Amino acid sequence: MAGINAQAIKELRERTQAGMSDCKSALVEADGDMEKAVEIILKKGLAKSAKKASAAATEGEVRASVSSDKRRATLVEVNIQTDFAARNDNFREFVGQVLAAAEKAPAGAELGQLTLDNGKSIADTATELTGRIGEKIDARRWGVVEIPEGKHGATTAYVHLGGKIGVIVSVETSTAEVAAHPEVQKFLEDTAMQAAAMSPVALRREDIDDESKAKQKEIFEGQLREDPKPKPENAWPKIIEGKFNKWYSEAVLLEQESVEAASRGLSGQTIEKLRADAEKAAGGSVTVTHFVRFERGEGIVKKTDDFAAEVAKMAGG
Repeated sequence: MAGINAQAIKELRERTQAGMSDCKSALVEADGDMEKAVEIILKKGLAKSAKKASAAATEGEVRASVSSDKRRATLVEVNIQTDFAARNDNFREFVGQVLAAAEKAPAGAELGQLTLDNGKSIADTATELTGRIGEKIDARRWGVVEIPEGKHGATTAYVHLGGKIGVIVSVETSTAEVAAHPEVQKFLEDTAMQAAAMSPVALRREDIDDESKAKQKEIFEGQLREDPKPKPENAWPKIIEGKFNKWYSEAVLLEQESVEAASRGLSGQTIEKLRADAEKAAGGSVTVTHFVRFERGEGIVKKTDDFAAEVAKMAGG
């Protein structure tokens, strides 16, 4: 018991972020052994984390980085339950650790299984941190774009609204000089901002799968059926073709009208046209190869508690 004093409690609290009373209890249980006390706290933290496992973590941060040679860009999304907790220094440090691990990982690797500098997996560290902060933390996903060995090109990253939206983009070029050309670099950056602002679902129309196209066609046919001034069915194929072209202009990155150009009063400037302009200015080929866009919490269903039902349940014993 000699090791249980104010200084020991303070040290254990600093190491684990657990409450003062929990730290004191852990030291008592460990007979003053600091390392055993840390283990006890972590075990209790894991039990606490298990209760949080079913919670929906929809806040957090999307963070990105670009390698020094601009040949690889990495994007991660790490979630937590509340915006307040997302500002916690420990959480923000963890996001940085996740990004650092992803920067070195091969494409397609399982994010949670990557090892951090502390020797533990991302998944295990997230579980421990859940116990310390008291909110579910989930290293949800990651993406990477890179220039293949033996090819020329560049990548960029853009993060919007303090980590709400993140985009990474890659272009391949005919030479390294073309990749480094100011007009190509500007095009790359503007394209990343475009993807952040306009939420494209694909780079090219050919990239949209048949199932998505079939669903869209059903929507168009439904619109035609509900039209108060119905068109003859033999005219539908041409009308639907026009509707698809309009949809592609909104859903496909290269076919979208540039937001940046429009802000300068230039209309009709699609991303594809700006690519061609950059290509001409640089004197060599420029091809947009990939983009990845993450929006924090997208696709996560957040549970809303039914307060009245909870009160009724409590009243019923």
